[in-house]
Amino acid sequence: MIEIRRYSKYKESQFFQFLEKEGEEWSCYYAPKNRDRYALNLEKSISYLLYKDKEIIGYIRALEDFGFYIYICDLLVDKDHRGHGYGNKMMEHIKSIYPNHDIYVMSDIDPYYEKQGYKKEGSVFLLPRK
Repeated sequence: MIEIRRYSKYKESQFFQFLEKEGEEWSCYYAPKNRDRYALNLEKSISYLLYKDKEIIGYIRALEDFGFYIYICDLLVDKDHRGHGYGNKMMEHIKSIYPNHDIYVMSDIDPYYEKQGYKKEGSVFLLPRK
């Protein structure tokens, strides 16, 4: 059974095991120096876990701009479960919670979102650190 549930600190250990399985690409979140900070981000953000039976197979994390917009920061589906519409299911879940908000995706994987029919809107710039 597929189920989407709000992230809970209670599931922190299981979540980070899921993230570590995805490999080095996600290490900026699970590396020891960042793990506690990212766990706090998960608690303070709009974060949902996708379960198949009792196993975490995906997650989505977003930020709300105080009633104006929702920004999707992270969307991940386990490699073994991709291609079944689970990413879209999580996006639709966020849309159902915030039906009156414009929702933007901060993406570095544009082809996925283009395939879903999302329209590219603007761009993101990184300010240099001093």
